[in-house]
Amino acid sequence: MRTRLTLTLDDAKQIAAAAEAEALKRNWPVTIAIVDDGGNLMWLQRLDGAPPMSTQIAPEKARTCALARKPSKAIEDVVNSGRLAALRMPVLPLEGGEMIIVDGECVGGVGVSGVKSSEDAIVARAGIAAIGASWEIPL
Repeated sequence: MRTRLTLTLDDAKQIAAAAEAEALKRNWPVTIAIVDDGGNLMWLQRLDGAPPMSTQIAPEKARTCALARKPSKAIEDVVNSGRLAALRMPVLPLEGGEMIIVDGECVGGVGVSGVKSSEDAIVARAGIAAIGASWEIPL
Protein backbone atom coordinates (compact mmCIF):
# COMPACT_ATOMS: atom_id res chain seq x y z
CA MET A 1 0.00 0.00 0.00
CA ARG A 2 1.07 3.56 -0.52
CA THR A 3 0.27 6.73 1.30
CA ARG A 4 -1.30 9.47 -0.76
CA LEU A 5 -2.30 13.07 -0.30
CA THR A 6 -5.98 13.97 -0.19
CA LEU A 7 -7.78 17.24 -0.61
CA THR A 8 -9.35 18.54 2.61
CA LEU A 9 -12.38 20.73 3.08
CA ASP A 10 -10.02 23.47 4.28
CA ASP A 11 -8.10 23.17 0.99
CA ALA A 12 -11.35 23.43 -0.94
CA LYS A 13 -12.35 26.54 1.00
CA GLN A 14 -8.99 28.19 0.27
CA ILE A 15 -9.23 27.33 -3.42
CA ALA A 16 -12.79 28.64 -3.57
CA ALA A 17 -11.91 31.89 -1.81
CA ALA A 18 -9.02 32.62 -4.18
CA ALA A 19 -11.06 31.68 -7.24
CA GLU A 20 -13.89 33.90 -6.04
CA ALA A 21 -11.47 36.80 -5.47
CA GLU A 22 -10.10 36.40 -9.01
CA ALA A 23 -13.58 36.32 -10.51
CA LEU A 24 -14.73 39.35 -8.53
CA LYS A 25 -11.58 41.29 -9.44
CA ARG A 26 -12.42 40.74 -13.11
CA ASN A 27 -16.18 41.19 -12.61
CA TRP A 28 -16.85 37.67 -13.93
CA PRO A 29 -20.07 36.06 -12.62
CA VAL A 30 -19.16 32.38 -12.37
CA THR A 31 -19.89 29.18 -10.53
CA ILE A 32 -16.94 27.43 -8.87
CA ALA A 33 -16.88 23.69 -8.20
CA ILE A 34 -14.21 21.63 -6.45
CA VAL A 35 -14.04 17.83 -6.44
CA ASP A 36 -11.74 15.28 -4.84
CA ASP A 37 -9.58 12.81 -6.78
CA GLY A 38 -12.58 10.53 -7.35
CA GLY A 39 -14.69 13.32 -8.83
CA ASN A 40 -16.87 13.72 -5.73
CA LEU A 41 -18.18 17.24 -5.15
CA MET A 42 -16.63 19.00 -2.16
CA TRP A 43 -17.58 22.62 -2.86
CA LEU A 44 -20.00 24.50 -5.10
CA GLN A 45 -20.69 28.22 -5.12
CA ARG A 46 -22.53 30.38 -7.59
CA LEU A 47 -21.58 34.04 -7.60
CA ASP A 48 -24.28 36.64 -8.07
CA GLY A 49 -25.22 36.93 -11.73
CA ALA A 50 -23.74 33.59 -12.79
CA PRO A 51 -25.93 31.75 -15.31
CA PRO A 52 -28.16 29.11 -13.70
CA MET A 53 -26.80 26.42 -16.05
CA SER A 54 -23.29 27.06 -14.72
CA THR A 55 -24.22 25.14 -11.55
CA GLN A 56 -24.46 22.01 -13.69
CA ILE A 57 -21.47 22.71 -15.93
CA ALA A 58 -18.82 23.69 -13.34
CA PRO A 59 -19.00 20.42 -11.36
CA GLU A 60 -18.80 18.40 -14.57
CA LYS A 61 -15.70 20.30 -15.70
CA ALA A 62 -14.08 19.60 -12.31
CA ARG A 63 -15.13 15.93 -12.41
CA THR A 64 -13.70 15.58 -15.92
CA CYS A 65 -10.27 16.63 -14.68
CA ALA A 66 -10.28 14.37 -11.67
CA LEU A 67 -11.39 11.29 -13.59
CA ALA A 68 -9.47 11.80 -16.84
CA ARG A 69 -6.37 13.17 -15.10
CA LYS A 70 -6.29 15.87 -17.78
CA PRO A 71 -7.56 19.43 -18.02
CA SER A 72 -11.01 19.55 -19.57
CA LYS A 73 -9.55 21.53 -22.49
CA ALA A 74 -7.49 18.46 -23.47
CA ILE A 75 -10.72 16.52 -23.99
CA GLU A 76 -12.24 19.46 -25.87
CA ASP A 77 -9.18 19.54 -28.16
CA VAL A 78 -9.57 15.81 -28.90
CA VAL A 79 -13.19 16.35 -29.92
CA ASN A 80 -12.36 19.46 -31.96
CA SER A 81 -9.67 17.53 -33.83
CA GLY A 82 -12.36 15.17 -35.11
CA ARG A 83 -12.32 12.31 -32.59
CA LEU A 84 -16.06 12.45 -32.01
CA ALA A 85 -16.04 9.11 -30.19
CA ALA A 86 -14.67 11.08 -27.22
CA LEU A 87 -18.15 12.55 -26.84
CA ARG A 88 -19.25 9.15 -25.53
CA MET A 89 -16.85 9.37 -22.58
CA PRO A 90 -18.46 10.30 -19.24
CA VAL A 91 -16.76 13.70 -19.21
CA LEU A 92 -17.54 17.26 -20.28
CA PRO A 93 -15.20 18.40 -23.08
CA LEU A 94 -15.20 22.14 -22.34
CA GLU A 95 -12.27 24.26 -21.20
CA GLY A 96 -12.53 25.61 -17.67
CA GLY A 97 -11.71 22.53 -15.64
CA GLU A 98 -8.23 22.15 -14.17
CA MET A 99 -6.55 19.41 -12.16
CA ILE A 100 -5.21 20.08 -8.68
CA ILE A 101 -1.67 18.64 -8.75
CA VAL A 102 0.38 18.16 -5.58
CA ASP A 103 3.74 16.37 -5.68
CA GLY A 104 2.97 15.21 -9.22
CA GLU A 105 -0.33 13.58 -8.25
CA CYS A 106 -3.87 14.67 -9.10
CA VAL A 107 -5.73 15.23 -5.82
CA GLY A 108 -8.85 16.75 -7.35
CA GLY A 109 -10.21 19.23 -9.83
CA VAL A 110 -11.63 22.73 -10.07
CA GLY A 111 -14.33 23.57 -12.57
CA VAL A 112 -15.52 27.07 -13.36
CA SER A 113 -18.39 28.12 -15.60
CA GLY A 114 -20.09 31.38 -16.44
CA VAL A 115 -17.83 33.36 -18.76
CA LYS A 116 -15.68 32.42 -21.77
CA SER A 117 -14.09 29.01 -21.28
CA SER A 118 -10.57 30.47 -21.37
CA GLU A 119 -11.62 32.93 -18.65
CA ASP A 120 -13.15 30.12 -16.60
CA ALA A 121 -9.72 28.43 -16.67
CA ILE A 122 -8.04 31.60 -15.37
CA VAL A 123 -10.34 31.59 -12.34
CA ALA A 124 -9.74 27.87 -11.69
CA ARG A 125 -5.97 28.31 -11.88
CA ALA A 126 -6.04 31.24 -9.45
CA GLY A 127 -7.82 29.05 -6.94
CA ILE A 128 -5.39 26.17 -7.35
CA ALA A 129 -2.36 28.45 -6.97
CA ALA A 130 -3.69 29.64 -3.61
CA ILE A 131 -2.81 26.33 -1.95
CA GLY A 132 0.59 26.12 -3.64
CA ALA A 133 -0.59 23.42 -6.03
CA SER A 134 -0.24 23.23 -9.80
CA TRP A 135 -2.70 22.50 -12.59
CA GLU A 136 -0.08 20.77 -14.74
CA ILE A 137 1.67 17.46 -14.19
CA PRO A 138 5.42 18.07 -14.23
CA LEU A 139 7.30 16.35 -17.06
